[in-house]
Amino acid sequence: MFRLKKITVLLCAAAILCVLIPTAVYGAGAGAGTVSTAIESTWKDAAAQIKTVTNNVIFPAVDLVLAILFFVKLSTSYFDYKRHGQFEFAGPAILFFGLIFSLTAPLYVWQILNI
Repeated sequence: MFRLKKITVLLCAAAILCVLIPTAVYGAGAGAGTVSTAIESTWKDAAAQIKTVTNNVIFPAVDLVLAILFFVKLSTSYFDYKRHGQFEFAGPAILFFGLIFSLTAPLYVWQILNI
């Protein structure tokens, strides 16, 4: 009896999910392609704004964070060197090359994306 009730509940849940989850509908006929053209035109209009915000806000914020982390890691590595007599280059080197990459990224990102 319990097994039958469990199966019934599972089948009802599956039926409800099939009803509630919409299926993909592909448009055809006279108005085909209007959604894709609307999306493409919106993207073309917004591409310049996205590029401006990315170049003026996001990349400088990433550069600032990486620069601060680089100098903090460099100073902690120096103090570890003074304490233990061994300088670890891995941490500062990774942050330095990440900083160089993020400083030059705006030059290459937009060429790759063809914007």
